[in-house]
Amino acid sequence: MDVEVWIRALKAARAGAEMSQEALAATIRWSPSTVAAIETGRRRPTMEFAIAADQALGTGGLLASLLKAADQERGPSWFVPWRGYEQQAVRLRAFEACLVPGLLQTEEYARAVISTGGLHPPAMIDELVALRMERQQLLHHDEPPHCVFLLDETAVRRPVGGPAVLDGQLTRLLELAEHPAVRLHVVPLAVGEHAGLGGGFVLAELPDSERVLYLENAARGHVVDEPQTIALIERKWDSLLGESLSTGASLDLVRKLKVTP
Repeated sequence: MDVEVWIRALKAARAGAEMSQEALAATIRWSPSTVAAIETGRRRPTMEFAIAADQALGTGGLLASLLKAADQERGPSWFVPWRGYEQQAVRLRAFEACLVPGLLQTEEYARAVISTGGLHPPAMIDELVALRMERQQLLHHDEPPHCVFLLDETAVRRPVGGPAVLDGQLTRLLELAEHPAVRLHVVPLAVGEHAGLGGGFVLAELPDSERVLYLENAARGHVVDEPQTIALIERKWDSLLGESLSTGASLDLVRKLKVTP
């Protein structure tokens, strides 16, 4: 379901309640221009707006549930299943060989990654960046998943977006490393060849102890639940973790790479 369906539902609910845009704005204490922008598709509705509109229009949570469904379908269709698993996970283990993982990226770093090569129009770039930033909210849930991130040293040295953007990204890594649910390790270049040179991956453990795997290639991503493949990736994980620096040594390396204190 796209957001246009949600907009039609809002308009229908407002018409059924015989409430003008201005009256709805006054009731929910949002500006009339914001309500108009949302109804014309110029501004994407927030969950806060949807909940307030449900209460004002007596729709019993319909608008909030429709918006949640629309948000889950944002981004590439092949990524939708993984978003569901990511949000449910009690533990995430991620390895990246070339880039900082999406859950740790600054907005500037994410924009540089997504816009490179001119593959997407500006509006899609904005949407994909916004989606990536929203995904990071899972780290701030009341009970966030326990997350362990392994990064090849190349990922923290590559000047994605330029030196200033990389410096901001390194600052973000140091900040997030203080989060009680986040652990960060770097696999040093001195290791040479290692088990992760074939590409990155994410292992998710769900509340029922089920494990799922996310793999991404140059064209799309795949969710895998085949036990043999997961077992292989877990062996790779164990090998990479054994080659990585301790958390303290990893953060010392990140600090040394920063340009600004």
